[in-house]
Amino acid sequence: MAIKKATIQQQVAEAIAQINPADRPIVTIQAIAGPSVWLMSMLGLIGQMFLTYYFVTVTEQAVVLHKASRMSNRPQEIVFAIPPAQAVGAVTEVKRNAVWSSFRFQLPGQERPTRMNVHRLWRNEMDQLIGLLTGQSQPVA
Repeated sequence: MAIKKATIQQQVAEAIAQINPADRPIVTIQAIAGPSVWLMSMLGLIGQMFLTYYFVTVTEQAVVLHKASRMSNRPQEIVFAIPPAQAVGAVTEVKRNAVWSSFRFQLPGQERPTRMNVHRLWRNEMDQLIGLLTGQSQPVA
């Protein structure tokens, strides 16, 4: 089970290289899509059914979302590969909190933006990812 951030980033980079050897990751984060992580934790196993784990990676050629394995924390299949032009402006409602930050990400084919929850361990990478997708260089409060 990958626990260290560097190991996770390496595994995601390897998964991207298998699909497109010419592409290189710029920044990767782990995000949990769904309602508030705090609320879902209080609901136990039932609450966990409403959450989907992703690795969101901005590469030189696209924004890639891998589904993350709950058991091994490894990247699984690519769910979305969004062209950079389409991904710019897809991020809204960025909220930075002490433990769990969140942002809304408009995924292709979805009617409403999906809430992505990001743990504080990934906050620096989240700030970089948000900056790349919104054109803002400063962290959003």
